[in-house]
Amino acid sequence: MSHHVPVYINGEFRQSFSLEWLDVTNPATNAVIARLPCSTEDEVEEAVASARETFKSWKEVPVPERARLMLNYQQLLKEHHDELAELLSSETGKIIADAKGDVWRGIEVVEQAANIASLMMGETAENIAADIDSYSITQPLGVCCGITPFNFPAMIPLWMFPMAIAAGNTFVLKPSDQVPLTSIRLAELFKLAGAPPGVLQIVHGQKTQVDYLLAHPDIRAVSFVGSVPVARHIYQTGTHHLKRVQAFAGAKNHLVVMPDANKEQVISNLVGSSVGAAGQRCMAISVAVFVGGAKEWIADLKTEMEKVSPGAWNDDKAGYGPLISKQAKERVLDLIKEGKAQGARCELDGSHCEVDGYPDGNWVGPTLFSGVQTDMSIYQQEIFGPVLVCLEVDTLDEAIALVNANPYGNGTSVFTASGAAARKFQHEIQVGQVGINVPIPVPLPFFSFTGWRGSFYGDLHAYGKQAVRFYTETKTVTSRWFEDDIPTGPNLTIHLR
Repeated sequence: MSHHVPVYINGEFRQSFSLEWLDVTNPATNAVIARLPCSTEDEVEEAVASARETFKSWKEVPVPERARLMLNYQQLLKEHHDELAELLSSETGKIIADAKGDVWRGIEVVEQAANIASLMMGETAENIAADIDSYSITQPLGVCCGITPFNFPAMIPLWMFPMAIAAGNTFVLKPSDQVPLTSIRLAELFKLAGAPPGVLQIVHGQKTQVDYLLAHPDIRAVSFVGSVPVARHIYQTGTHHLKRVQAFAGAKNHLVVMPDANKEQVISNLVGSSVGAAGQRCMAISVAVFVGGAKEWIADLKTEMEKVSPGAWNDDKAGYGPLISKQAKERVLDLIKEGKAQGARCELDGSHCEVDGYPDGNWVGPTLFSGVQTDMSIYQQEIFGPVLVCLEVDTLDEAIALVNANPYGNGTSVFTASGAAARKFQHEIQVGQVGINVPIPVPLPFFSFTGWRGSFYGDLHAYGKQAVRFYTETKTVTSRWFEDDIPTGPNLTIHLR
């Protein structure tokens, strides 16, 4: 039975007055599990106004107290970890292992937010001139906004609002209209952790609601993760309205295989990183570049990919779950057809995948192409499905040139036994996140998520030190005190307290 998803405004979960509602479906069955409102303009305005008013008091809360809120929150998230994972599976279709990973990676960012005191420290220089000192102070911006995608409904909201709120801001979250349930539960636990009313708001909707937030004069910064066209729109619209914007976009991540690499490790990691989570992650490996004799391994790669099959979230034998929607499935199937028509060899075709007991699910089986050329649509487009395309080159230099010629720059990896080859690759590659014998090099939260080029619009990235810089302003103070003004004499009284 479906239910109506609430909005979260000024510390209260309540039903929307919207006349426009959307279906939230389980991708494994396409059954409706909830109804989602497109928040009214009044509701969005109320959420922003509440966040603006709350900011006045929240920014004055001592940094250690804000850190303790995050300590409480991460503990509650850990206690409800499995429950959150099951809820997340119900709306994304992820198998339970992927869902647990989604939740845990979010918890790691909250742990980093609990370290906010050291991250907010400024700098000091004494005697920059005679009796003059200078120092910097880190202060919050105000009301910040997050617009999150369907594929990581726990991790990506937790990339955003804990860091922003710990830094002294208030936050308005607009989760994906396809997966709103996890965000609501995250907010419930945040409230239970002791978050004051108004520090976090949740509104729902689509482009209309997003555009209203982007234009709102009281919102200072916008964080976004999603597709390339939407990221461009978010960045251009937000900056047009003089906001600070970080917009994480699409990817086409390459794994370069040198002939001296460990063959078993290469194949195992290629399978998991390409079809895991149904390929619906911006750091998925969707291109394998085989250098020299490594191309002989494609047959073995096919054999291992054939062993993986999708299934329901609670199926222990399932390698991954369904695609998020019927539309997403049709798009992937269309790209597979185009790949065949354009001359790529379809070594393994998952177009006609079926899962027993789930005839209406959005299933696509593991799909492998070889003989792919860079002018083919399956190479040029982010497929966002369990599809791996293979290219062949003769040298490492050619592989580096191929990766650098691609417009995206989110993540890449090289598998090799040569330290010199790895050093050359990491130095010359024009991609923000590099793995060496690691397929998906997502940084831990004390670093930052650093996609480059067409995978990111903005200047400062998510979580880590860069997130604190994104959500704060730096104030520099220069002070001078005159020794002649020091009080002296018998009437001087020092009061200690």
